[in-house]
Order: sequence, then C-alpha cells, then structure tokens
Amino acid sequence: MITFTLYSRSYCHLCDDMLEQLRHSLTNPEQFAISVVDVDTDPLLLAQYDELVPVLIGQKNVGPVQKICHYFLDKQALDAFLKA
Repeated sequence: MITFTLYSRSYCHLCDDMLEQLRHSLTNPEQFAISVVDVDTDPLLLAQYDELVPVLIGQKNVGPVQKICHYFLDKQALDAFLKA
C-alpha cells in the first residue's frame, strides 16, 4: 500500500486544495492511505514545515519516505513517485 502524509494546518486553503487535488488524482483510491497532520500541533513539525505547508510526503510499503511537493500539487512529481 502507498501512504501519503499531508502536512498542513487548519486555516490553509492551499492545504485543502492539495488534499482535494490529490484525492482526484488517485485512480484507485483503495490502494492508498492519506493522513493529514496539522503542523501546528507539534513543535518539531512546526519548525520543519511552518512556511512550506502544505507538504506532501509519500511512502511505498516499507520503503523510504519521500517528499513529493509543497505549496501546490505537482502532478509530474506525483506521477514520478507512483511510477518509481
């Protein structure tokens, strides 16, 4: 299974947009898990991602975690991640 983590914050329209676009970009949604993490709830995440949210991270099975994109959904980067 491929898992995605979207680092976001509650009042971020770019975060909402990226989540919606990600959901629409996945052709077989049952093969994916998406979790949304609010960076404002964790000081370490806030320090790492504060000005970058939304940040999309992906992981295939137990493989390495990979940053895919931030601010806007980069469909080419998402496709490259899915094909790799």
